[in-house]
Amino acid sequence: MKLKSYISKFFAVLSLMTISLSAANAVVTNIIPFGPGGESDVTARMQQSYYKNIYNDDIVVQYKPGGGGGVGWASLNSEKDDGSVIMGVNLPHIIMQPIAKGDAAGYKTDDINVFSFFHYTPDAILVEASSPYNTLEELLDFAKKNPGNLTFSGSGTYSANHLLTISLNQKAKVTTTYVPFKGTGAAVQALLGKQVVASAGYSTVAAAQGSKVRMLAVASEERLPAFPDVPTFKELGYKIVSGAYRGYALPKSASKETVKEWSDRIMKINADPAFIKQMEDNAFVVVNIGHKEMKKFMKEQIKENEKIAKELGLIK
Repeated sequence: MKLKSYISKFFAVLSLMTISLSAANAVVTNIIPFGPGGESDVTARMQQSYYKNIYNDDIVVQYKPGGGGGVGWASLNSEKDDGSVIMGVNLPHIIMQPIAKGDAAGYKTDDINVFSFFHYTPDAILVEASSPYNTLEELLDFAKKNPGNLTFSGSGTYSANHLLTISLNQKAKVTTTYVPFKGTGAAVQALLGKQVVASAGYSTVAAAQGSKVRMLAVASEERLPAFPDVPTFKELGYKIVSGAYRGYALPKSASKETVKEWSDRIMKINADPAFIKQMEDNAFVVVNIGHKEMKKFMKEQIKENEKIAKELGLIK
């Protein structure tokens, strides 16, 4: 009887191990909470081939757009927690949306179990190539003479793009109109289709669109090597340094082992020289913030973004 019991327990454990290993090697779903064509989508697809080469597994990209990412983040904790599903996350979005919208955001910052941030993109103001505005000052002169008529396309509400326009309105003392879209891809198409006067986007838009657009200012500390002729907002007299961090999260119920495993996997891709070059060639700034650094990093970001929210009048 003891032998029979031992054998039964052995096969039960073996079965669990098989299920676990099978789940680890199954196709992974990467949910991007925006529409196709934006930075989250582009970089997720860049990662696919490297992930396949390293782990001999596939990552399938799916989209769940809406609410500037909020629709996806509100549903994150209902996804499988075994590591077979990960979801893209953005800063400052996952901090600012709950601050500005409260319960209407559908989630709280603490609900998001972020395990890595792997790149950053500075904010930028862009116009379509045939636009009559060649400098930021020319664009803002139009805004001053025509309050509300300067329209900016951007990705989502209370996102990096949206906050850029709020900040610019205050610092330049102008009134503009922000038009949110379900992702950078749609926001860029609105710019190219001349549905808006300008776009509050990212430096990566200029890299991707080339001669189709003109970048008037970038919200980085210094001029970008890829765009040495584009001035920073600080150079133009506006103290604006901003942009978006992008990474991934798991449901809060995911085990510590699963969190560590996924963090290690993303950081391993980030360390590949070919991947780094591909990212930099497309104006992405590679950052390496894994699960070990995440608690401290998020604490700093929450404090910084709460300060910004107060300055912008979003909270008292």
